[in-house]
Amino acid sequence: MNPEELAKTLHPLEIRVLEAMGEARDFNDQQFKAEGVSQAQLRTVVEWQLAKACMKVLETTESHMVELTELGQTYLEGTPEQRILRLVQQTEGVPIQELMKAEGLSQKEAGTAVGVLKKAGVLVPGDGGLMRLAADAILEPYEALGVLIHNVSEVGRISLDELSEANRDRIEGGSRKRGKAKGVFRLHTDTSRLVQLTELGEQVRQAAARQGRSGDELNILSPQMLADGTWRGKTFRRYNMDIRPPRRVAGRKSPYREFLDFVRRKLMSLGFEEMRGELVESEFWNMDALFMPQFHSAREIHDVYRVKEPTRAAPIKQPFLGNVAQVHTDGGDTGSRGWGYPFDEERTRRLVLRSQGTVLSARKLQEAKVPGKYFGIARCFRYDQVDATHAPDFFQCEGIVLGDDVSFVTLLGLLKLFAKEVAKAEEIHFAPAYFPFTEPSVEIHMKHPTLGWTELGGAGIFRPEVTQPQGVDVPVIAWGLGLDRMAMMAMGIDDIRDLFASDLNKVRSTRINIKD
Repeated sequence: MNPEELAKTLHPLEIRVLEAMGEARDFNDQQFKAEGVSQAQLRTVVEWQLAKACMKVLETTESHMVELTELGQTYLEGTPEQRILRLVQQTEGVPIQELMKAEGLSQKEAGTAVGVLKKAGVLVPGDGGLMRLAADAILEPYEALGVLIHNVSEVGRISLDELSEANRDRIEGGSRKRGKAKGVFRLHTDTSRLVQLTELGEQVRQAAARQGRSGDELNILSPQMLADGTWRGKTFRRYNMDIRPPRRVAGRKSPYREFLDFVRRKLMSLGFEEMRGELVESEFWNMDALFMPQFHSAREIHDVYRVKEPTRAAPIKQPFLGNVAQVHTDGGDTGSRGWGYPFDEERTRRLVLRSQGTVLSARKLQEAKVPGKYFGIARCFRYDQVDATHAPDFFQCEGIVLGDDVSFVTLLGLLKLFAKEVAKAEEIHFAPAYFPFTEPSVEIHMKHPTLGWTELGGAGIFRPEVTQPQGVDVPVIAWGLGLDRMAMMAMGIDDIRDLFASDLNKVRSTRINIKD
């Protein structure tokens, strides 16, 4: 677009900025003033002009500015350490209980200040438990901090570079940092740019002057203006029809949500019934009913999240509690020797966040139909280090099939179906495994194009110690597969954290390699 045409499309704010520049060719965007243009609007105008190649940035400068936080404002009458020192200086000693009641301080603030002063050797205990000033106490740092707080308050904001090295250390030591809830000072980084008109920009400015552009042109013709006639005699800004309209994006589900829905539809179309359960479970259903001994390492706090309040579930119903307790103690009527320890019926009520989807199957056994097949999509929680394939909050696809004719071969066929049809894995292999609640047991692994061989999940045939206490006497095959890892393969991503990305562009552009 030539300068004459481009000048006709300038926004009134752009005209005002060009007029305020006068004959100058450049300005600092932090110091420049134009009538009727706020600082935020000026930044917008600069971005418009840069996009049109009418301006260019000659230099960018960063300056670190300091201001008081809300907490810092409350310290204008003295920091907690200064207030404690004032009390102690008034007498030869103060009981520590009185220091905890210092005016203007909470007990926590006073306690922290006393601790800081004691650690620095400024306060020492005297006779009768009284706190007094040490003979060699150095008070200058505390007084200097108070003076600095007042100086910053007076000017509102001050450049960090204008302060002495000692005060810069005090600022940085007492500043609010990312992730830190409180601080006396707040640090800002201000960026200023030296902006200059390009040759095209100068031509556009001259063209706008020839056209009589004033910066008072109207942008919008409103219904109210049509009704009262105030549009008459006004000049309207010419619109640039070459500018692309803003992108309008239709709403869509998260790709991972679509994947979970796909898995649900897939299993229901195969005749499976869905199991559902709560996120908070008792240890009885989460572990005991699955023949996991109460001394199992997975019950420790570093593996499972316990609920702080309430800590216990309601008493477990009979006969399930008695049956499971007997199996743990001596095996009951299952032919097993059990674990050989006295079962703790109080501990079994302890509440935890569901750590495995198998808890859904444990609950379902008592009411399951024979033959029958069931699945669940369970959100689970385990304490784990976050990396490309691990997260403390994850989804499992849990399932069981009951019937006289099911076998380990049936189970392997189902696992292969999952890996091929749901995860879209091209290479898989099975490996022997151990789980307290299945025998025999197996793990299935798939080969991720980036991460290599990755465990997909575990499976097996439920032991009699799991099924018989629930009144089931037919074979039950069971599996628990990591849906997050299956989704990584199907969606072509190599980091589990990308499943829960907050980047909307990434969410909108991610596609899933699935078909119903």
